[in-house]
Amino acid sequence: MPTLYVENVPADLYAALRARAREQRSSIAAETIRILREHVPTAAGLQRRRRAVAALLRLQRQTRPGPPSALELLRESRAEREEQLLTATRPRRRRQHD
Repeated sequence: MPTLYVENVPADLYAALRARAREQRSSIAAETIRILREHVPTAAGLQRRRRAVAALLRLQRQTRPGPPSALELLRESRAEREEQLLTATRPRRRRQHD
């Protein structure tokens, strides 16, 4: 198994790491490995993430759209109002009686 040596670790960071290790009842080395596993994805981990994102995007495309946005409702309302105004201002044709 490879060995990792880290030099020049800031004192406050080392103290925080030591405190976390104590809370977890583990060594500093074990806590460091746990943090690395949690936050540094492996090639397999990245592949799983890509598949998960692709699956979510497929689901998103398959679902029906949600309710209209406020902008869409406003545009629709304005279009209806314009149509009402145009209809109200058009001259009416008189019917010719026979």
